[in-house]
Amino acid sequence: MSEHTPHTIDYPGHTDDMAERPRDEMRGWIGSGLLDGKKAVVTGGDSGIGRAVAIAFAKEGADVAIAYLDEDADAEHTRDLVTATGRACHLYPGDLADPGHCRGVIDRAAADLGGLDILVNNIAYQNPVDDFADITPEQWRRTFAVNIDSFFHAIQAALPHLTPGGTIINTSSINGLRGNPDLIDYSATKGAINALTYSLAQAFQERGIRVNAIAPGPVWTPLIPATMDAAKVADFGTQVPSGRAAQPDEIAPSYVFFAAGAMSSYYSGEILAPIGGETLPG
Repeated sequence: MSEHTPHTIDYPGHTDDMAERPRDEMRGWIGSGLLDGKKAVVTGGDSGIGRAVAIAFAKEGADVAIAYLDEDADAEHTRDLVTATGRACHLYPGDLADPGHCRGVIDRAAADLGGLDILVNNIAYQNPVDDFADITPEQWRRTFAVNIDSFFHAIQAALPHLTPGGTIINTSSINGLRGNPDLIDYSATKGAINALTYSLAQAFQERGIRVNAIAPGPVWTPLIPATMDAAKVADFGTQVPSGRAAQPDEIAPSYVFFAAGAMSSYYSGEILAPIGGETLPG
């Protein structure tokens, strides 16, 4: 299996700056109307997994709103790909770590879309360190503000708009299931996402709202060369049994599965882990 080209790019990472562009446009996906008429918000939807999810949802018949930090060119490209399917796409730049902005985005999206059926919490921040002592309080707080606090604010803001049959899909990580010594704060937030998913699935059962999570293994997205050194980029994903990182297009179908009631109406409180053949004991 080939390794990735060693390189780094500036955070938060733009697809055009990557030496190897990820497959995140769902070009081979043929929709079958699984999400006809649905309204979806995807945070972190400008590129990578979020882009692939937004396009897959659109191909299945959903209108989409995308929240992202400041990667305007990536977000506009995603919008072009969504609108090419005949579906609407709204863009909302800004820092979702800001509670007011985060909640405002959800309310604006629900108004612009004419409702809300699906919330995908996919935004994430990571900053690998070699030693736990190197994690500053500022980094710890930033990681939690982006990776779990934004989920809390987005879900609370979405709840008045979601009706029975609505669904929430949270992006977790393999690191939330087994930890990572170089991503301790990130792993802690992903573990929190898992617990939040389990808890909300129970809390929202009577409302008819399903809550699930996707916990991918290594996935080739702009976040990788934007937050890792060139040597780690070169080896990224080679440790899993498949010998490579996943492409976003390979992960997005899991989100379609959880979003479509026709496929997953009996699933809530589940964590689906596409991790390249790795098995987890316990």
